[in-house]
Amino acid sequence: MFSRMSGARILGALVVLLATVLVSYAPSPARPLSGMSRHRHDPAIIRERHGSNATSTNWSGYAVTGANGSVTDVKGSWIVPTVTCSAEDSYSSFWVGIDGFTSSTVEQIGIDADCVSGTAEYFAWFEFYPHWPYTINTVEVQPGDTISAEVSYGAKGQFTVTLTNVYRNQSFSISTKMQQAKLSSAEWIVEAPWSSGVLPLANFGLAEFGQRYTRQTGTCYATVSGKTGAIGSFNPANVIQIDMVSSDVTKAKTSLLSKDGSSFTDAWW
Repeated sequence: MFSRMSGARILGALVVLLATVLVSYAPSPARPLSGMSRHRHDPAIIRERHGSNATSTNWSGYAVTGANGSVTDVKGSWIVPTVTCSAEDSYSSFWVGIDGFTSSTVEQIGIDADCVSGTAEYFAWFEFYPHWPYTINTVEVQPGDTISAEVSYGAKGQFTVTLTNVYRNQSFSISTKMQQAKLSSAEWIVEAPWSSGVLPLANFGLAEFGQRYTRQTGTCYATVSGKTGAIGSFNPANVIQIDMVSSDVTKAKTSLLSKDGSSFTDAWW
């Protein structure tokens, strides 16, 4: 017969073992993209640029450019659009980021609204390109939700990406270092992501960015050379309006900025 002391020790060991198992199988806040959703969010593929207007085969939205090392923060907000699905798989990404307009890295966070096998799929993700993106398991995404996101660069060389579903009061944040980052542009983007080529763009209808639509103050803002302001507050020569095109056919078209320079819409075409 076991003594009370021996029984207590065995019970304690079982509790520790059970706790270890539960921790080992607890859901991770992020995981690599996989299956039909395994695609990337690449730097801009610029087709043409004329002054403050540009066309791209994979990006639509706005970029604010600066000297290398000058861009240290970008904040954005948008309403999750509803995608209309057909038989063809199609994809659309909505994000804020630093770099990628004229450089080879992108530090970014956002959401996808995709159509896979005729079904709409919505999820949040982050990516420190050229590394693969990760889905965010702890933030739910549904059409009509308000998303607020930020990418910031710290004094110790770390980028921190943060995303909040304002409607559902769910947030995620993670930090890492990027050795090749140029810190030369801030972006607010609708993207046709990449997988062995630019993927078909999902019919997202209309995407609404900025505080005029989301009521999230301080968005869409950037910090460039120590100055923080809305997209339209920067030198017009550094504010680039981007439309997405393919073989001279418009895929997504960006509106002019609101009067306060903080908001715009992006329309599937």
